[in-house]
Amino acid sequence: MAPGSVRESIQSVLQRNTVREFLAEFLSTFVMMVFGLGSVAHMVLGGKFGSYLGVNLGFGFGVTMGIHVAGGVSGAHMNAAVTFTNCALGRLAWKKFPVYVLGQFLGSFFAAATIYLIFYGAIDQFAGGSLLVTGSRATANIFATYLPDHMTLWRGFLDEVFVTGMLQLCLFAITDRKNNPALQGTEPLVIGILVSALGVSLGMNTGYAINPSRDLPPRFFTFIAGWGTQVFRAGNWWWVPVVAPLLGAYLGGIVYLALIHPDMPQSP
Repeated sequence: MAPGSVRESIQSVLQRNTVREFLAEFLSTFVMMVFGLGSVAHMVLGGKFGSYLGVNLGFGFGVTMGIHVAGGVSGAHMNAAVTFTNCALGRLAWKKFPVYVLGQFLGSFFAAATIYLIFYGAIDQFAGGSLLVTGSRATANIFATYLPDHMTLWRGFLDEVFVTGMLQLCLFAITDRKNNPALQGTEPLVIGILVSALGVSLGMNTGYAINPSRDLPPRFFTFIAGWGTQVFRAGNWWWVPVVAPLLGAYLGGIVYLALIHPDMPQSP
């Protein structure tokens, strides 16, 4: 096949809506997670170079940049719980759900791999060459959330439901043209501020995963990168950041639509 024909075939594939939406979710999630996980690495490994506030700003501005990257193509959900809620409430076709989520999961996985490569030396030095999941020298928490000692599993579950519900409720408010939405063009910044605000006000109990796409793919990366099965066994927590955000986002969306605008326009 001639080079020109190959190029035209590739361009034809890339111009398909489904492919463009997949790539948009992949790249926007990758951008968000590189900023977010990088800020966590600074907090865990860098001492004076990082802080909890820095983590919240990292994820918040990561979300902002992700929306700028792909908001005009897929909406830049970057969150399987947000995608699930939009499908469940009829604002997005269910056939797009696996496309969006696959893009998000792959983007998140490759972001985790990128952060691991960038901070490999610091990770190795911090724990003396060991890849630990728990303890004062743990590094698995750079990539995924783990339940702290002051929380029980089911309190953590309810916490994730509530915080994700707040996220989705506010997302609907920010984008609701029949209410008091963010000024046109400022939505990415306002949503980034929302994520940061959730972190600084409600993030202490569970690390506010609030997103299966943020937590599960990096956890799987740590499993295959050498941290082992303990990343899934520690506190039996791994499933909560997958299930609880789905429930929380759906409930948050229902609350907004029921109490504020039941006729909120649907997305195509």
